[in-house]
Amino acid sequence: MIYGIGVDIVETERIQEIILKNPKFISRVLTQKEQACFVSLKGRRQVEYLGGRFACKEAFSKAFGTGIGKVGLQDIEILSLATGQPIVTNSPFDGNIFVSISHTDSCIIGQIVLETK
Repeated sequence: MIYGIGVDIVETERIQEIILKNPKFISRVLTQKEQACFVSLKGRRQVEYLGGRFACKEAFSKAFGTGIGKVGLQDIEILSLATGQPIVTNSPFDGNIFVSISHTDSCIIGQIVLETK
């Protein structure tokens, strides 16, 4: 049964500016494992990665029904399978989690579906 659905969208340009002007944002949003993936990327891929993880964590908090605050950004970890598919590897939700990330030149979107077991 569906527990919740969340979606969030961020502007690519805004994420790029944040990376340049406020690098502490990276460690505030990304877990250590996510940061290791982030630093292995270059340029535009870093922007897409950070923006996608941020959007998905916001979407998770919406699907979970708490919003960011009661669930922290560090409480949710989104890594990738060898195929590149994003997967939530840590969260406060005890059920199935489906995640999707997509982007264009100007926007990055994250979607989360939470399903009870």
